[in-house]
Amino acid sequence: MVTQRSPKLDKKQVVETALRLLNEVGLDGLTLRAIAKELNVQAPALYWHFKNKQELLDEMATEMYRRMVEQAPPAPDATWQQRLLTANHALRAALLSYRDGAKVFSGSRFTGTLHAVEMERTLRLLTDAGFTLAQAVRATTTAYLYTLGFVTEEQGVQPLPGERREGYDVEERARRMADFPLSAAAGAEIFEDYDHHFEDGLALVIAGIETRYGVG
Repeated sequence: MVTQRSPKLDKKQVVETALRLLNEVGLDGLTLRAIAKELNVQAPALYWHFKNKQELLDEMATEMYRRMVEQAPPAPDATWQQRLLTANHALRAALLSYRDGAKVFSGSRFTGTLHAVEMERTLRLLTDAGFTLAQAVRATTTAYLYTLGFVTEEQGVQPLPGERREGYDVEERARRMADFPLSAAAGAEIFEDYDHHFEDGLALVIAGIETRYGVG
C-alpha cells in the first residue's frame, strides 16, 4: 500500500504550525503526532517532508533565523564589536520569542545557505579588522555560544516573557540558603533582571576577545 502525498500540505505549513505549537506545548510536547493532529492529517503525511523530528527541528531553527534576519538586519557600517553586540541581541530576542527556543537552536543544523550570507559578512568584518580567520571564527562562536547558553538557562526559569516556573522565588531561595550568605545574595544576580545580566555578560565576552587577540 502506497501512502499518497497530501496536496494540501507543504513543508512551510508544517514548520509554521510546529513553531506555533511549540509555544503551547514546549519542545518535549512537540511530537510529529501532535503537529499532524493540528494540521488535521495523519502523522505519516509529515514523513514526506521530514524523515524524523531532528529534520523538523533543523528546519524550524532555519525559519527562526530567517525571521530574525528579516526583523533585525545588521547595520552595514558597524564595527566588529557593534556587530557582535547587535547580532547576539537579535539572537536572544529571536530565541525568547519561542518556548524552548534555545533548545530548538542547540544542536540543530541550518538547511540551505541563508545563514552563510551574514556569516560571510561577519567574518569579513573581523578579518578586515585584523583577526585571523581562526580567531574570527573563535570570537563569533564564543559570543554565539554565550548567548545560546544564557538563553537556555533563562528559559529554564522563564519559559516565555512574563512566565516564571515554580521553584525560582529568590526570597525563598535566600531563606533556604541563609547559612551561605554570599550564595543566598547571589540569587538576584542569577535569576532576576536577565536583560541587564545578558548585556553585562556579553560585554565581558567582547572585552575578553579584544584582550585575547589584541584587536581593538
